[in-house]
Amino acid sequence: MTRVAAIDCGTNSIRLLVADADPATGQLVELDRRMTIVRLGQGVDRTGRLAPEALERTFAACREYAAVIKEHGVERLRFIATSASRDAENRDDFVRGVLDILGVEPDVISGDQEAEFSFVGATKELPGHEERLVVDIGGGSTEFVIGREQVEAARSVDIGCVRLTERHIRSDPPAPAEIAAIRADIAAALDLAERTVPLGGARTLVGLAGSVTTIAGIALGLDAYDPTAIHHSRIPVEQVSDIVRTLTESTHEERAAIPVMHPGRVDVIVAGAWVLLAVMERIGAAEVVVSEHDILDGIAWSVALGDE
Repeated sequence: MTRVAAIDCGTNSIRLLVADADPATGQLVELDRRMTIVRLGQGVDRTGRLAPEALERTFAACREYAAVIKEHGVERLRFIATSASRDAENRDDFVRGVLDILGVEPDVISGDQEAEFSFVGATKELPGHEERLVVDIGGGSTEFVIGREQVEAARSVDIGCVRLTERHIRSDPPAPAEIAAIRADIAAALDLAERTVPLGGARTLVGLAGSVTTIAGIALGLDAYDPTAIHHSRIPVEQVSDIVRTLTESTHEERAAIPVMHPGRVDVIVAGAWVLLAVMERIGAAEVVVSEHDILDGIAWSVALGDE
């Protein structure tokens, strides 16, 4: 086995996975998995730049992760940066900071690459060989990937939970006009995604990332966030719809009181939830299969297999 580390730095959060990987058996043994909300994409949609305070929050998390990586004796590390750092004019400041702390340059990947990593991470352990649509709802973008054993089509579109929140939500709870604007953006993005990815062509919808897993935790009635209970849960569209509407009508304080809600997700969960519901309604999905394994696992496999 090879001890590897994968870091996924997105618009809203930065996450670390340390694992032992055995390409011969297809086994990935998780040793440490953690997430920190850093909101790297704060204001990027408006200013085109990474804010100094957002960079410092991200670098603080990198220093914490560097200590974990050293403690576990990691042999190989890959750092992937996604939507916010693709969009920022000053991304060189981000690259230099990560290199100084972790000793590797962040690999600023395309949306299509992001989609492929998400697909591998989410589907590698699922049984059967039916066609699956993987939807990864991030902070700045959402990735759509369809395939069986491998990716057949993929598209990244700019409808992440942070981006949509910053664009449209000013009220607490959100005003009907603000939700209408979010839904219009999502509909246009789904039209764009469908030019590349046949969204209605898959038998199974697999949902990834914090907006989806939080909705699953609410649907399951968990008293605290439990990734084991959430992983591979199946949430019917009717329940997703009820939760989305409850979240939309709730105040910030009411959403913060939900047991499974991460504090850093309280203000962006409404937009992320509407993305999931819109996808399910567009493709006529009866349910979503929720996966705790995602782009991080895909990145870890790329390290183990030497696909860098």
